[in-house]
Amino acid sequence: MSDSTWSGVLHVVAAALIDERGRVLLARRHDHLHQGGLWEFPGGKLEAGEAVPAALARELREEIGVEPAAARPLIRVSHRYPEGTVLLDVWRVNQWQGVPHGRESQVIEWVALSDLHRRSFPAADAPVITALRLPPRYLITPEPEGDTTRFLDNLQHSLEAGVHLVQLRAKSCGRTAYAELARAAASLCSEFGAKLLLNAESEQVSELGAQGVHLDSRRLHTLSERPLGPEYWVGASCHGPHDLQQARAIGADFAVLSPVRPTASHPGAAAMGWACFAKWAEDASLPVYALGGMEVADMDSAWNHGAQGIAAIRGLWGEVE
Repeated sequence: MSDSTWSGVLHVVAAALIDERGRVLLARRHDHLHQGGLWEFPGGKLEAGEAVPAALARELREEIGVEPAAARPLIRVSHRYPEGTVLLDVWRVNQWQGVPHGRESQVIEWVALSDLHRRSFPAADAPVITALRLPPRYLITPEPEGDTTRFLDNLQHSLEAGVHLVQLRAKSCGRTAYAELARAAASLCSEFGAKLLLNAESEQVSELGAQGVHLDSRRLHTLSERPLGPEYWVGASCHGPHDLQQARAIGADFAVLSPVRPTASHPGAAAMGWACFAKWAEDASLPVYALGGMEVADMDSAWNHGAQGIAAIRGLWGEVE
């Protein structure tokens, strides 16, 4: 993108290469280019009539001398700069052939995901960095129904199965019971390196040892700004473009969009289907989980329709016999 201005929407494909240590490859833009001096993910603009996977492979060959062997969609972000609008189409690449090197004399560097905040990126990359830090599965807990011991056993089973992001949704609990359950869940999640978000008042997050808050749609629309600092996670429940717009406006890190399919928990809600989900998720320009009838087997469909991954209660809850 060497031109200072462009007409229409500039479609750019980029790759987040992740190595065996969980680091991501960054490249530093040459000073004379648009957004020069900033760090970015390797990639470039699509040529006329070019398919995205073909453009991704071409750009990686030309820029860093590798051939992608395993890639999947990560996130699509539309961002308006003073010079024009960019559609950033980012793919996660976990396997490739060749050794990455700067074929265009650009500086490249492997950086831990936890250190990405120390680098300066173009504004369009902010949701990409968030998407890289978020896991593909988001567990929403069922109500504990009074049996705390069994609830925590089931939660541990889910964590053992690889869940790393949990929303504690226990609205049937009184304040004291919720606080006790949240502290126990936070401790358990910490043992497995998982993050716990509370579907409760944001003021309780620090007090109860959680890592963030999840806003239901009602609370989402009462806010005019982000309820917690950047050291915490903020998620939001959304059911359409208006909710997604509000989530982005207050600076939420991610959204959960539902229902993709009919669910037993909300039998009267009309399902949007994958095509509608894909359109709304792309317009949101932030990571969006698909919720509603989701199972682990739906992960590829979710990724291919622009989702961060899946969110689920039954589909991710580990019932212990």
